[in-house]
Amino acid sequence: MQFSPLGDQALTITLGNSIDEATHRRVRAVVARLDRERPAGLIDLVPAFASIAVHYDPAKVGGNSPHEAMVATLSALLRDAGDEALPPARVVEIPVCYGGDLGPDLGDVAARHDISEDDVVQIHSDGEYLVYMVGFMPGFAYLGGLPERIVTPRRSTPRKAVPAGTVGIGGQQTGVYPMVSPGGWNLIGRTPRAIFDIRRPEPSLLATGDRVRFRPITRDEFNAWRE
Repeated sequence: MQFSPLGDQALTITLGNSIDEATHRRVRAVVARLDRERPAGLIDLVPAFASIAVHYDPAKVGGNSPHEAMVATLSALLRDAGDEALPPARVVEIPVCYGGDLGPDLGDVAARHDISEDDVVQIHSDGEYLVYMVGFMPGFAYLGGLPERIVTPRRSTPRKAVPAGTVGIGGQQTGVYPMVSPGGWNLIGRTPRAIFDIRRPEPSLLATGDRVRFRPITRDEFNAWRE
């Protein structure tokens, strides 16, 4: 566990240097401990693949050096933090209409791996994915666990506007664009579910630690969907 300053009102706790489930569980364990204990001055926690950004109010931390004081407090709180008390993962199902104008890169992914488009759909929807982190934009969840058979590099030329709800593959990860944005992932389908909606009590559909499954639906089902 390493601590480093992140400006004068935040610090980073680094717990590893790889993207794997063991490191992910350590990240979640640290976040759970700090959420429960809430040290003085803590404002927000932002978990990533192998680290957590801790934002704090220096005036409430106290001491001649708020950074050193916060590091000392966190070190004491996290000395015995383990992952055995983490709650069971929530499983979220996301319906997806694959291919066509909703997934214009499905054929490219299939051709790259010398399989059919139906094979790509089956492989993608048969998997169960772990939300390692949420970032890039509000509600964008980076999902690990993509089967090796359909791992596909990002496109050489990003699109300027990817529609909200579009499901993509970028390297060893898959994910869903929560709103219209630029993007360079391979677009294989789209979901009618709102991935991010500020009107909900919890705007983001997905959170770090969730498990995700994709369920294929027809174009008629996509068109008829009501949130």
